[in-house]
Amino acid sequence: VQLQASGGGLVQAGGSLRLSCVGSGSAFDDMGWYRQAPGKQRELVADITSLGSTNYADSVKGRFTISRDNAKSTVYLQMNSLKPEDTSVYYCNARWVVAGTGELLEIWGQGTQVTVSS
Repeated sequence: VQLQASGGGLVQAGGSLRLSCVGSGSAFDDMGWYRQAPGKQRELVADITSLGSTNYADSVKGRFTISRDNAKSTVYLQMNSLKPEDTSVYYCNARWVVAGTGELLEIWGQGTQVTVSS
């Protein structure tokens, strides 16, 4: 089971980027994006359930949109109106409950760097 993230890069303030994260090896219940800036704790950016319910950090509401394609086990993060403070390493995350045991499992993708210049 693994996640493969892509789509980071360098963009000017006010610009847009789209992150993608493709999962394999399992069906996932919740998928999401976190970010971690140097010297700071990893924080939730947005997550989405398999039924499409979403949750956003206050700092990105109205600018970022999370979506997913369950058939492709893929989660996306459309980031608009980017600000320098959005600069961070972005990580995708997936959680699921193992059928039969009820065990909750979680995996992380490799990070992808997003840099927003002022």
